[in-house]
Amino acid sequence: MLNNFEHHCLRVAVACLILLCCRPAWAQDLKLPSDAPVRIEADNLAYDNERDVYSAAGNVVIHYGDGTLTAQYVEYDRKNNLATARDGAFLKMEEDTLAGEKIVVNLQDKTGVAYNSRVFYARNHFYISGERIEKTGESTYTIEQPVATTCDGDNPDWKIAGSSMSVTLEGYGWVKNARLLTKDIPVLYTPIVAFPAKTKRQTGFLFPYLSHSKNKGGIDVELPFFWVITQQMDATFYPRFIEKRGFQGGMELRYFAGSSSFGTLYGDFMADRKNIYETGPGELARDWQGTHKRWSYYLNHYTEFEPQFYIRTDLRRVSDPWYFRDFDSHNYYLSNYSASEDDPFRKVPFQGNASLPSLESTARVFKGWDNFNLMGRIGYRDDFSTPSNSRTLQQYPEIIFTGIRQPLFSTPVYYEFTGTYDYFYRGEGRKGHYMDIAPSVSLPLSVSDYLKITPQLTLHEILWYSNREKSGYDTGRRGDNRTVINAGFNVSSRMFRVFDVNLLGWDKIRHEIRPEMVYSYIPRVRQDKILQRDETGSSWIWQDSIPDYIPRISSMLDPFTTLAWSDGDALIEQHAVAWALTNTVTARSRDKDGPFSYHEMLRFKLFQVYDINEAKRDTTWPEQKRRPFSDVGIELDFRPHPYVWLAARNSYNPYTGWKEMNYDLGLRDWRGDTLTFGYRYTQDSVEAISMDLKAVITERLSGRVALRLDRLHHHNIESTVGFMYNHQCWGLGADYTKTYDDQRIMIKVSLAGLGMLQI
Repeated sequence: MLNNFEHHCLRVAVACLILLCCRPAWAQDLKLPSDAPVRIEADNLAYDNERDVYSAAGNVVIHYGDGTLTAQYVEYDRKNNLATARDGAFLKMEEDTLAGEKIVVNLQDKTGVAYNSRVFYARNHFYISGERIEKTGESTYTIEQPVATTCDGDNPDWKIAGSSMSVTLEGYGWVKNARLLTKDIPVLYTPIVAFPAKTKRQTGFLFPYLSHSKNKGGIDVELPFFWVITQQMDATFYPRFIEKRGFQGGMELRYFAGSSSFGTLYGDFMADRKNIYETGPGELARDWQGTHKRWSYYLNHYTEFEPQFYIRTDLRRVSDPWYFRDFDSHNYYLSNYSASEDDPFRKVPFQGNASLPSLESTARVFKGWDNFNLMGRIGYRDDFSTPSNSRTLQQYPEIIFTGIRQPLFSTPVYYEFTGTYDYFYRGEGRKGHYMDIAPSVSLPLSVSDYLKITPQLTLHEILWYSNREKSGYDTGRRGDNRTVINAGFNVSSRMFRVFDVNLLGWDKIRHEIRPEMVYSYIPRVRQDKILQRDETGSSWIWQDSIPDYIPRISSMLDPFTTLAWSDGDALIEQHAVAWALTNTVTARSRDKDGPFSYHEMLRFKLFQVYDINEAKRDTTWPEQKRRPFSDVGIELDFRPHPYVWLAARNSYNPYTGWKEMNYDLGLRDWRGDTLTFGYRYTQDSVEAISMDLKAVITERLSGRVALRLDRLHHHNIESTVGFMYNHQCWGLGADYTKTYDDQRIMIKVSLAGLGMLQI
């Protein structure tokens, strides 16, 4: 009997045949209603009055609707509504065709038969042939000696064949003596196989996944099964067996309740029996003996009640910090990763591999009005850098009410405000309630065409109330408040020049320079400490009266604060000035008689903060040097040509050197060769290099080399070497991957129109 892969190959091929047969290519579209225009062209045309039969001979062409029937001889029996075409009969409907020695069509009951015929279905590039293809009823077909392939030519490289086939549309079909052949050599065989003959989504097995790794899993087999539940709902089951770990069950449920409500739910579970002991720098230590329960789930749901009123959930959780490291070669999140949200059911925005540092889940409801909006949000973060997530701060919930920037009555003054409530929770550490009410006013002033000044004043009223620690020795004040004033101004200018050019299809290039300066002042905020017992109750300690869960308040320096301030006091005083300089180069092009299009070739931005308080700080000891300048932020996006792109996000500390460097370089050519290069550096934390080369060696042969190195810990994260040979209708390839803790070989076989099998 055929295995599941063979069943799937036959099912897909036959399904494509059914689609061809049920299309109106050789039966339904030749029906001649009384008012339908039919045009017959032929060298000779005759009419037999007694039999009521038209006979056309010699280069016969019959036009009907968007279909065309050609043959050397056509006979149309009007009494029996029967049309017969012989000698090179060829029927074309749009891009689909049917060719045969003889085609007979009953235009009344929509039945017909084609002899020694071959059908071409253009959408999937599928060829179906048979000695006799007959439509026996409204939705029933029989085919003798059926053959299906996506290969061009009379001698295809592969084909799926059988001795006979019977099919009922929207029901089931049967193929006798089904076999898969390569160059007429049988590879797979089964005496009989049944399949669902649905013209829409079909329940059945999908292509399996099969791989082998040396250390992590051994033989790894997954056989997905797709189930059409209703027109608005389907499910995919992912039974998976990993030799060294055990059985993993997974299921994806997709549902659609109109254009404004849809979602995806996925979950998997495994009783992992692999014993693991790991220690070492840069790794989480674990000593796993016996069975461990491993699981993950994903829920993405969206419902829009009206354009500014919706709910959305993005819940993604895994059982432990090692989940993506243990299953990084193949998992649901890798397979469904998407950088955009074009597909409403494909919204996994992260790649589930070993380098994923954390995972965040959110659920939110949003309601907007013309000038105001309200959002309620719950957030949970899994930190994969620690074995326990009990000290990670979570938000249960967050409520934000925002007043959008708008004129104050009929004055030139603008106002806006934000009200925020959070309940911060964690298993270990301080937790409690937090509220920030922040109205703001500003006065935009245009000094000239090139200079704009905007003074701004924001008042933060901060309130909090902490829960008592479980130890019972928290004797300090549980609630308090602070008033924080943020005053400052923004000075910006915009200068540009347009150059007339005639280069690479561009007619104009615009260079713009945008200098900006921001001054921000927050007076000193009371940072008193209180005396209280420690968690054990054995001694007294001084503790900040402001809880450590209080977030840093927003200020006018928000775009620069990541460079200016390290984690510390939340309500820190501020007396600083920031500068930024942005250069952009934009090219304009226009297609012939078409609209203009614009392409940003270059964006280069520098920015930095100068701390005035730090510059005036007293230094008691010589080694306590003042360091008022923050890191210099560097942002670069350079795309001078569709074949070249470069992006950089760097920060440079003027006192210690480079603090962070992130480079991404991409190169490609007209053949399809691509090279991507990445470099990641964070001082004393990360230094990694990645390279991915895809080369077109010949017209049909391509190769791939991928490399990821951890230079900080001196080990190879991943090295992959592979090739892929693509013929017109099939492909064959292999990948060899070596990581610092495993080796994996994968064979890839693809049949055009059926998909790819990874072994």
